[in-house]
Amino acid sequence: MGRHGTIAGRKAAQDSKRAALFTKYARAITVAAKDGGDPEYNASLRLAIEKAKAISMPNDNINRAIKKGTGELAGETYEELSFEGYGLAGVAVIVEALTDNKNRTTSAVRSTFDKYGGNLGAPGCVSYMFSRKGIILIEKTDDIEEDTLLEAALEAGADDMVVNEDSFEIVTDPAAYTDVHHALSDAGYEISESDIEYVPSMEATPTDPHDIKMLGKMIELLEDNDDVQKVYTNCAIDLYEE
Repeated sequence: MGRHGTIAGRKAAQDSKRAALFTKYARAITVAAKDGGDPEYNASLRLAIEKAKAISMPNDNINRAIKKGTGELAGETYEELSFEGYGLAGVAVIVEALTDNKNRTTSAVRSTFDKYGGNLGAPGCVSYMFSRKGIILIEKTDDIEEDTLLEAALEAGADDMVVNEDSFEIVTDPAAYTDVHHALSDAGYEISESDIEYVPSMEATPTDPHDIKMLGKMIELLEDNDDVQKVYTNCAIDLYEE
């Protein structure tokens, strides 16, 4: 299961929140497109588009978001924000957001931490427990040989491969992420999910059922916020399954 949970579990959660995800991914595309509207020359935009297509966002939505970013269409101006803090049982939490109203987003995130027994802290208070890594998930199938996939990933520049319950998790340095992603895709591997993420180097393992339940609710409420793009924790328990 691992920190990502099962692919099936995440897909079910995504299906129930598809409209909200369209909003989040459109914002990510708009912000990335400010550095250029051609994904061939803008790796951040290419990644944002790939993620949007993975949840079946219509091409019209994608193109409209790109044009807002390049200035061809009028649109909101989004600011990137990052929040750090602790949930119950000392679980470290990082929240990444894109917002057109910093005060609104900050208030909502702080309120969510407070509601579920957490504490929002100063920048840097938990990020030292994480490393930035490229993560590429490939769903296990009978057609995929573990050794062959590992060899292909390492040759492309990956650092490691973790075998989960229903997926292979390719780990890369952020600088090698795009090359590895393209190499595996070109080799015919279907990538279920990928991103450059905060990966915990120190984990917390809550044992109290109440704490685990409250943590799960806090993370869910944060992820439901339209301004929030991604939530990371160092919780060793799969909160998607709780």
